[in-house]
Amino acid sequence: MAPDPKLVAMRAAMKAAGVDAFIVPSQDPHFSEYVPTCFERRMFISGFTGSAGTALVTHDEALLWTDGRYFLQAEQELGPEWTLMRGGQPGVPEPSKWLADKMAKGSKVGVDPAVHSLSEARALRSALEAAGSALVTLDVNPVDTVWDADRPAFPTAPLRVHKAEFSGKSVADKVDFIRAKLDENKSDVLVVSPLDEVAWLFNVRGGDLDYNPVTLGYGLVSKDEACLYVDLGKVTNEVRAHLDEAGVVVKPYDDCAGDMRAAAAAGKTLWIDADKVSVALVEAAEEAAAAAGPAEKKAKTENDDAKKTIKEGVSPIPLAKAVKNEAELAGMLEAHLRDGVAMASFWCWLDEQAAQGKEWDEYEIGEWVSKFRAEQPGFSEESFATIAGEGPHGAIIHYRASVESARKVGQNSLLLCDSGGQYDCGTTDVTRTHHLGTPTDHQKNAYTRVLQGHIGLTTAVFPQDTSGFVLDAFARRHLWEAGLDYRHGTGHGVGAALNVHEGPQSISPRFGNMTGLVPGMILSNEPGYYEDGGFGIRIENLLVVREAKTSHNFGDKKYLTFDYLTHIPIQKKLIDFSLMSGAEVAWLNQYHAVVWEKVSPRVTDEKVKAWLKEACAPVTVKTVVIG
Repeated sequence: MAPDPKLVAMRAAMKAAGVDAFIVPSQDPHFSEYVPTCFERRMFISGFTGSAGTALVTHDEALLWTDGRYFLQAEQELGPEWTLMRGGQPGVPEPSKWLADKMAKGSKVGVDPAVHSLSEARALRSALEAAGSALVTLDVNPVDTVWDADRPAFPTAPLRVHKAEFSGKSVADKVDFIRAKLDENKSDVLVVSPLDEVAWLFNVRGGDLDYNPVTLGYGLVSKDEACLYVDLGKVTNEVRAHLDEAGVVVKPYDDCAGDMRAAAAAGKTLWIDADKVSVALVEAAEEAAAAAGPAEKKAKTENDDAKKTIKEGVSPIPLAKAVKNEAELAGMLEAHLRDGVAMASFWCWLDEQAAQGKEWDEYEIGEWVSKFRAEQPGFSEESFATIAGEGPHGAIIHYRASVESARKVGQNSLLLCDSGGQYDCGTTDVTRTHHLGTPTDHQKNAYTRVLQGHIGLTTAVFPQDTSGFVLDAFARRHLWEAGLDYRHGTGHGVGAALNVHEGPQSISPRFGNMTGLVPGMILSNEPGYYEDGGFGIRIENLLVVREAKTSHNFGDKKYLTFDYLTHIPIQKKLIDFSLMSGAEVAWLNQYHAVVWEKVSPRVTDEKVKAWLKEACAPVTVKTVVIG
């Protein structure tokens, strides 16, 4: 077996830098889920194209960690020199644990400080030092020496204003909110690094990342200045006027580190989220403060915690961004109604194609989904790469078809299609599993249990501030009763004309996320079931948290429930109605009635309207009374 030339070259660069191992995360300097191609170092060096994973290269091993969504995909994409580490599975250590256990004492583990957060690097340094090794930050990333001239250029998409009718809150109001939080936190400057937080704060959108309408940029907000740091070539006259009106100063992207150093040298306290700000920025500020000398530092008492140059804490932006105002909620509903028309058109077309004996492959299916969405007003791009998985590919939770891998979709296919769109007014994310022929009893049983979990979560009533992990069992209960389950969370937050995945709220079995749900939050509801080598099932709607009407109010709490934003039919052919309760059938009929009521007036194609009418027709189930 010939050695991988990329690994050979990378190891030579590591040797020249004096490190024994190097960690290649998926992140860019802003810790984005999807990163610009110029920062796809992990993908370049490993060949694994999934959105989540960490590569670790030593002088004689190459390992790739990813989670359960991507195990099958990684098996198919990794070369023979790579070892797949199935993260979260019994007996599989985290990268830091692997390094501590496997590397000889005195080893040096290299990282690029621009793409590791402060908290991540701190934990890694602690684990390595406990094992007698050291963490070393490198000025030059060894992957870049391999990529060199072939590395893609930095993105240059222009900024655009996110209109007030969709944002519902002005930039000036958001800056005032941040300044009030600075006072509460006894800090002088908030450092804003995540790109969706920058976009939300300044009511701008961009096109630097696939699927997420954001731009590469930073924000610094102090008590007397708000600065946006971006490539100035992206700032249109409209955007400049929009930011000028709000009193925002626009500076070059690379000036952020220098302004942080200047603030630190002047004795200012910088508030950073240690999970979202890079080691490179933090160390630059701390070094500037240390070099400034006592005369330049503010006079503070020994017990004043604002004395610190860096004050760590959760940024106030994620929670504020997660709780949508009425304008954002209206925009999100409008986006989903447009999406309902697009997806009704797609499923009508696909059913017709299958009935005529025509076949399309999974890759082409994804293109057709985009084509139907593009016909809708305000559509700009997909909110993530469409997952169109036929049969066994449906069991690959985040499968992405290529021209080479694509399976045919035809008359007896079971197709899982997870897709979404970015519109000017909102963001969508929906999964439907559709059988184009006759499903097996096993498929119907699994599908029905997934649907029952979906309904159970949608109709749940719970006290305000309940954490998502408390609700997760609503979605899994019926699967568990049959000894089935799925290896992913049940729900994630969704941005308003922003990232399709956002926090801090989520619904999953993980105990760690204690964020309480409050009205205005949006989450996905996507239980599923997957048989490796067989098929995959998932049903996903987006939900908005609303106040519930209850007959009592124990403890003077608000009680909450969900409304659905997604208006797309759920295939009835796959349902085993003998498993369904009367209340569950009633919910399905009510859901379809609302879909028909709200979507059908927007459908202009009579063939699509006829398909939608049949898809939304109510179900009548005979009730058998025993005893």
